[in-house]
Amino acid sequence: MDISAIALQGLQQADAQLEKAATRIAAYGATSPDGANLDTVDLSAEVVALMSAKTEFSANLKTLKTANEIQKNLIDLTA
Repeated sequence: MDISAIALQGLQQADAQLEKAATRIAAYGATSPDGANLDTVDLSAEVVALMSAKTEFSANLKTLKTANEIQKNLIDLTA
């Protein structure tokens, strides 16, 4: 099991979640070609999604840092 690969996958998932929420927020206030209002975005849900993505980024970055420290310690032990 490669901790770094798992953390990188988590970062990619958080990025996808962030991108999806940003796209939905950007669509807020949009109108269709016939002029109808398309306000179907739940902004509070999107803010929660953004906060969740931020937390996921942070957790996965800390995991990467820890994996790096473990690898450095293993190198030190073998040297």
